[in-house]
Amino acid sequence: MLNVRKWVALIEEIHTEMGRGDAGPPLRKVAVCAVVRNPHAGRFVEDLSDLVAASEPLGDEMSRRAAAALGDPAESYGKGGLVGTNGDQEHINALLTTVFGDVLRKHAGGGTAWIPSMTKRGGAGASIDIPLAYKDALYVRSHYDGITVAIADAPGPDEIVVIAAYANRGRLNARLGGLAKADAKGRDGLR
Repeated sequence: MLNVRKWVALIEEIHTEMGRGDAGPPLRKVAVCAVVRNPHAGRFVEDLSDLVAASEPLGDEMSRRAAAALGDPAESYGKGGLVGTNGDQEHINALLTTVFGDVLRKHAGGGTAWIPSMTKRGGAGASIDIPLAYKDALYVRSHYDGITVAIADAPGPDEIVVIAAYANRGRLNARLGGLAKADAKGRDGLR
């Protein structure tokens, strides 16, 4: 239902922080972006249910691609996007509701925590920081992180950039305490 102009995937693999690794594997963060035509650009539309419905197949494909690019089981997730200057910020938010979130969770192998997100209006080349958090409990500090996305030619004025992001672990050398991943199951999930 949405016309995808192009796909963009960003993969970060971090081996050290301040010259120091830790006992875990490298931190991999992946963001998959779909640059889509905004069917409501340039006009106010009260009912955005068409975008909500379109987000399920789009989110399914994006999440499948992100999980494949990650290569490891996902521990963290996030979502977000940019709407071009002829769009309304509600247009990107309509593409990131629970419908999108449910398929993001499915391809992460489950997840019960709220999915952090960020949206804004911007022009081609605008950057956006997509927040990441542990998929089963929001308050696991070791997994508070993010990935920055910018696409040189998107969004155009009549486009939307939709972003799904995963990470395979928490930050390297995380040492601020708080709720540990091992103790988090069911602590602040949705169910």
